[in-house]
Amino acid sequence: MIAPARSRRGKKAIHTVASQPCAGEPVLHGPEFGINEWIVDEQYERYLRDPGSVDRTWRDFFSSPIPAARREPPKAATNAQDSADGAAAGAVRVAALIAAHRARGHLAADTNPLMTGRAVAHPELDIAAFGLRDEDLPEEFVVDGFAGQDSMTLRRVLEVLQDSYCRTVGTEYMHIHSSQERHWVQRRLESPQPRPDVAEQLHILYRLGAAESFETFLQTKYVGQKRYSLEGGESAIVLLDALLLRSIRQGVGEAVIGMAHRGRLNVLANIVGKPYAEIFREFEDAAAGGVPVPGSGDVKYHLGAEGTYRALDGGAIAVSVVANPSHLEIVGPVVQGVVRARQDRAADRSESFPVLPIVVHGDAAFAGQGVVSETLNMSQLPGYRTGGTVHIVINNQIGFTTSPAAGRSGTHATDVARSAGAPVFHVNGDDPEAVLRVARLAFDFRQAFHKDVVVDLLCYRRHGHSEVDDPSITQPAMYDRIDARPSVRALYAEELLRRGDIGERQVEGALRDFRGHLDRAFAEARARAVPRPRKPVDAADTRGVPLSPAARATAITETAARHVIASQTALPGDFTVHPRVLPQLQKRAAMLDADAIDWATAESLAVGSLLLDGIPVRLAGQDSRRGTFGQRHAVLTDRRAGTEHTPLNQLGTQAADFAPYDSMLSELAALAFEYGYALARPEALVLWEAQFGDFANGAQTVIDEYISASEQKWGQRSGVTLLLPHGLEGQGPDHSSARIERFLQLCAQENMTVAMPSLPGNYFHLLRQQALGGHRRPLIVFTPKSMLRSKAATSGLTEFTRGTFRPVVPDRTAVPAAIRRVLVCSGKVFHDLDAHRRESGRRDTAIVRLERLYPFPEEEFTAELARFPAEAEVRWVQEEPENQGAWTFVWPRVQRSTSRPVDCVSRPPAAAPAVGSAGRHAGEQRDLVVSAFR
Repeated sequence: MIAPARSRRGKKAIHTVASQPCAGEPVLHGPEFGINEWIVDEQYERYLRDPGSVDRTWRDFFSSPIPAARREPPKAATNAQDSADGAAAGAVRVAALIAAHRARGHLAADTNPLMTGRAVAHPELDIAAFGLRDEDLPEEFVVDGFAGQDSMTLRRVLEVLQDSYCRTVGTEYMHIHSSQERHWVQRRLESPQPRPDVAEQLHILYRLGAAESFETFLQTKYVGQKRYSLEGGESAIVLLDALLLRSIRQGVGEAVIGMAHRGRLNVLANIVGKPYAEIFREFEDAAAGGVPVPGSGDVKYHLGAEGTYRALDGGAIAVSVVANPSHLEIVGPVVQGVVRARQDRAADRSESFPVLPIVVHGDAAFAGQGVVSETLNMSQLPGYRTGGTVHIVINNQIGFTTSPAAGRSGTHATDVARSAGAPVFHVNGDDPEAVLRVARLAFDFRQAFHKDVVVDLLCYRRHGHSEVDDPSITQPAMYDRIDARPSVRALYAEELLRRGDIGERQVEGALRDFRGHLDRAFAEARARAVPRPRKPVDAADTRGVPLSPAARATAITETAARHVIASQTALPGDFTVHPRVLPQLQKRAAMLDADAIDWATAESLAVGSLLLDGIPVRLAGQDSRRGTFGQRHAVLTDRRAGTEHTPLNQLGTQAADFAPYDSMLSELAALAFEYGYALARPEALVLWEAQFGDFANGAQTVIDEYISASEQKWGQRSGVTLLLPHGLEGQGPDHSSARIERFLQLCAQENMTVAMPSLPGNYFHLLRQQALGGHRRPLIVFTPKSMLRSKAATSGLTEFTRGTFRPVVPDRTAVPAAIRRVLVCSGKVFHDLDAHRRESGRRDTAIVRLERLYPFPEEEFTAELARFPAEAEVRWVQEEPENQGAWTFVWPRVQRSTSRPVDCVSRPPAAAPAVGSAGRHAGEQRDLVVSAFR
């Protein structure tokens, strides 16, 4: 559109703008762009935000008056002014043509190896859509630095645009907000692309040969066994190889890879360096019926490994693949956590992001799994940044049997990546030289801007989802083309021979040598017995170490306690604390002398004392810095200036770092990240807090696949700690239960600790035990809500300076001989029961607190029950409905310790955890407490 603007002489001048004209002003038509008017729109919006973000031609167009262009073909210029005006209008048309290719060129790129012939021309890229004609091809136009030139013929402009945007690489980057990043990509794409030299071509050919030979060898030797072949996508090995070579030359110290099962064995063999013989032995093991291993073990295409990638020039980089379940994409945030932990451990190095995360995806999963979006959203957040991840989408153009038309709404499988401002490079997997070029471009972008980047490797899957599946049942035409298509190695070798770059002997020699190497490894695997499993990634030698008792004392000195508490009120002189927060901090300072330490203060003492012991602590969760219930205030915000202050980071130069973060509104990716962080940083206490424990079920995949089972499946031990606010308090079904029963159902083989403390002092010792103990296994803590400010739920100072965590809290108020009834419970309900006992004067009832539910403290619990008469009845009391909570788990264990029947006092079985009415809840709670004493 063209809207009028006032010239310096008071007359109306014509400017091209993207918005509607002002009311009452006439609309005049400028250069007609037809279906490409959106380009003028977009450029003008950028011009208004930042004139420097658009090319000079656009700046001139938007800032200088030009006459309205005619819709009819231009006539011969009648004077110099008309000639200049025509040149200006032509320059704008060519600038719009260039902008259209930058934004839409990927739609016409030749990136699909299964497409016959060239990609169909896109109507928005036709020169006629810009008012240009074939007669204009030899004409010279101002191009304002495009391809490094001031002016070019239209024919040459089109050639450069085709080479840059419409060959075997299509690029999406105009959605990026930063003009600096866009211009960086533009310069790299629009510059001449030299062909690889002979040494690089031979290296590509060797890598393709290694990938192909490995797969065909397995197909021949282990017919009918699943391996999730990389065949059709062998260029992924070229891509990973190029990334690691670039990393070595740029001084990156380590790469961590996360990927699903497709191509995993090939990556382990040809990138990580896992010996071929060891992989073959795993196939032999499967054929022989399996060999006993510690725990359950897992299938070979889920296992992780670590090794060293070595370049031909002697350079090397540590590289690992993280173990993963079949749940596609969940490994992505785990990788981010592992990488962030290793970067934090290496914080004293000059390189700010010395570890490179690489995540390999499938096309259907990248588009379909929501955790991908969550992980991309993490990429620039303070608590989660890893300096940019290189995402590789092995785009088979199919799911299991689902076609893209049924699997996603967008044009590309990678459309979700645009939300993170990541450039996306679509590359034809059958052009390995283009793959090499894109790999280098992607790595360089990551290094330059520390942002995520996506490589969409369009290829195909030569077999079905697995080697025993027949894909031609659902995609017959597609698989007819695949069956007829030579491998990428064969196509590339043919191209090199055709161009005369290498000879036939070089092609066959490399392949023959590699096949001989595989034959020797296969013979070795058949001859040798299956060895003990290799040490898994990030495994510690702690298998068999009991979870209790703690390896080290957890009490602290009074001096240490007072030093930690002093930090809460020792604020900078110019810092203004919020008036609602300051009294809470001051109360903490008085609690030690009052012998009434609450939960938040106990937590501060646990974290602060660990920092003094040299143990770093990381806390993350939604609103965790303040605390969901306004109790923590780990980070203070200046009431006037908005600056932040973290009291526990002011304990002295010898103290470790405290890293509290507010997470994004996510459970799945957020918890997976913390699992990975704790896995890679076993010396730290890593805390993840749910806003309410109920919401932890949004991360159920992480809990099931990693937290409960990773040690048994992969020998992986993560000491991540989950803080789950729990308690029925009249807040409705979704703010009451952290689903204790689900965690307890997963408990076996001492795979985790599950606890529900009722006192701040015991919570303090529990956290310190987790950080200082010899084991590294997950800790699940059901934390309080109303108890945070309950006067009954406080601890004296001596509970912190003496003793350790108590899995069973005995009833010291009861006279054992007078007891007729023993109530056993966990958590908040104790305080309700104890209050009723005191109010009713009942002296015949003891209340024993089971603070650790798993591992069940049978020895301590049996000893406590033995204090009471054998005829005393035993009841389990819980707030939760009978079919929920801990009852079904503790019942056989309590009965075994008591040698007598055990009754349950609870709410009746229910589908929902709690009622929605606060009044109804209060009535239920009264009835439950009273019935426990009947």
